[in-house]
Amino acid sequence: MSFVIKQDIPRCAFCNVHYLNFCFMASQPLFNLTLPVAIGADHAGFEYKEEIISYLEGKGLKVKDVGAHSNDSADYPDFAHPVATLVEREQAAFGILVCGSGNGVAITANKHQGIRAAICWGQELSRLARSHNNANVLCIPARFVDDAAAKQIVDIFIDTPFEGGRHENRVRKIACL
Repeated sequence: MSFVIKQDIPRCAFCNVHYLNFCFMASQPLFNLTLPVAIGADHAGFEYKEEIISYLEGKGLKVKDVGAHSNDSADYPDFAHPVATLVEREQAAFGILVCGSGNGVAITANKHQGIRAAICWGQELSRLARSHNNANVLCIPARFVDDAAAKQIVDIFIDTPFEGGRHENRVRKIACL
């Protein structure tokens, strides 16, 4: 995987990552799975998170679990920010976040520069999030998908390359400079 970073692009004051760090990956078809997958969930997504971790580890992938570590009430930003930060700093191949609706974790993750978090409750949405939007954080709404569907959504997210082409310019326009 190669990243093309222009030298004149500013860095985020918080994390020192280039603003457009993940926007120039059209030639990069898939994720660098030598890095761990960052995963987090609030209480509503805890059980799904545990299922997904087992599933990914069963496929031979490394996983970095940032919590929650029980189904006790927990606030989604406490888990969305660490996942987004790991992806943003290139310490994770991509991220997976789970909460009741997927909205809270997606909104939180998308506050980070270079993060494109997508809520996916179906296979086609997962495919489009990757192929058209080059999403790097998958947000799963636990209240709207069963665990079998969640695993299919994860597989499609991992296996679908970014198409580039006309989508590359659109993705490039997402960043706020």
